[in-house]
Amino acid sequence: MSNSDSIHVRKRRVFYIPGYDPIHPRRYRELYRTESSKQADISGYSIGQTQKTASGPYGWHVAATIDGAEVAADVDVLLWSDIVRDSMDTSVTATYWQLGRTAWTYITTGTLRRLMWMRKGPVIAALYPVGMLLLQLLLAISFGVMLTGLGKSLLVPYLGIFGHLIALAAGMVLFGAVLDWFRKKDNKFFAYYLMHDYAFSARWGGANPPALEDRMAAFATTIADAMTSDVDEVLIVGHSSGAHLAVSILADLFRAGRVPKGGPAVGFLSLGQVVPMMSFLPKAYRLRADLAYLSVQDGVTWVDVTAPGDGCAFALCDPVAVSGVAVDHKKWPLVISAAFTQSLQPETWNALRWRFFRLHFQYLCAFDRPKDYDYFQITAGPLTLADRYRDRVPSRSRIDVAASKYTSTAP
Repeated sequence: MSNSDSIHVRKRRVFYIPGYDPIHPRRYRELYRTESSKQADISGYSIGQTQKTASGPYGWHVAATIDGAEVAADVDVLLWSDIVRDSMDTSVTATYWQLGRTAWTYITTGTLRRLMWMRKGPVIAALYPVGMLLLQLLLAISFGVMLTGLGKSLLVPYLGIFGHLIALAAGMVLFGAVLDWFRKKDNKFFAYYLMHDYAFSARWGGANPPALEDRMAAFATTIADAMTSDVDEVLIVGHSSGAHLAVSILADLFRAGRVPKGGPAVGFLSLGQVVPMMSFLPKAYRLRADLAYLSVQDGVTWVDVTAPGDGCAFALCDPVAVSGVAVDHKKWPLVISAAFTQSLQPETWNALRWRFFRLHFQYLCAFDRPKDYDYFQITAGPLTLADRYRDRVPSRSRIDVAASKYTSTAP
């Protein structure tokens, strides 16, 4: 896919940008360690992970021998989990306020309807926290009303108005306790987590909050420094909502002339992207401009990997085209499928198919029978992203028609 000569990669820098995730990055380190070992056993290569010794972002060092070639890779996680945690630090009442505001934004702007034109899976995922939180509210109200009624029947005959007030207070306490119980058990229901996720995008109408813009600028500086180092490839991996952050970071680097000519090969791998959830919103001017700009750059290879089996991603939706900002000389991204149903054994697929969050992370995991997508060969193998997908054609089932109501790239 690139016009550059083939490069045998001996040293690589990998920058992983996670999605909306409040968890410590050690989870990604352990996931890489365990899943890379599985994939190496399946595919017949050697790969190992050691502690990172250099300063900088949280990360780890990888040494691999693939196709007879020894490769060293440093993987860094570009963290914004503190921003995520701050956005999630709200009360039950504030979360229900977010529910109303977010639903209002997506419905009244027509964004929800247009998103459903493409893939219903991620839209259903977006509606899930709305339905679940309303169900929790209904149950809390029901229990509160039942206790109030029971209390009245037992206390009012003896205490009169005081019995009425006591029963009402008891019902209100139970109402709050039920809602608080659901909030504390959200690691099983994920309703609050998902609501905060979608509310984070909708609150600014598709724009990035100042704190996130500052963090993205710091990420850009870190990546720019790597582009002047003695590595053969700098690979940026954006997963889930981290994909649209990576788009804007790379666009900023190219605009500012911070991608050196003759420097390391630059690859961008977007995985399980949910770009339309942002780019379809009315104030996503920056993201739409960045999508359009990055899609025509010669100095990068952008491969977008999704899978129809991932109900949390806009599978095979070209994020540039569906956002309505594609131009005639558009080069990127190359949209391909990880084809879960083909690259996983039937028993593995059957075990995972209803574990929606786990499937959303399958791109970072081992495959029983990988096709041309192997996360560990991409991040630790001897081929650049450009060389690996040089002759790959886009998925025939990709969606590449404009679907967004809002396509302007400036206010």
